[in-house]
Amino acid sequence: MSALKNIGLGIVFFWFMGGGIAHFTNTDFFLSIMPPWIGFHREIVYVSGVLEILGALGILFSQWRQWAGNGLLLLVVCVTPANIHMWLNPDLFPDVPEAFLSLRLVVQLALLLLIWWCTRSPVKHQY
Repeated sequence: MSALKNIGLGIVFFWFMGGGIAHFTNTDFFLSIMPPWIGFHREIVYVSGVLEILGALGILFSQWRQWAGNGLLLLVVCVTPANIHMWLNPDLFPDVPEAFLSLRLVVQLALLLLIWWCTRSPVKHQY
């Protein structure tokens, strides 16, 4: 694996390990960004935290990397409503600069691309 892919894996690992732990140490923040139309807020925050931690650990093992990457991709897509909710309702988050709320959506797209790129196995061509 290339050094760049290893760096990408490191970024993804620390992003999700840190985020997963934060679901338990800063639960109130994650509860506050949940759109009101979604139920079971606390349960979703805890389950998504566990899934982030498991995904981060999973990408460390080559035999699980692609499966863990697929899970993290799905998880990022699933948390999109919270990011859109924050972006559409900046008045609910006065401590967060509006530019950050827009940037967060761009970072989310970049994160999806990074996860995909660094968790795919190289294609073996047969000629």
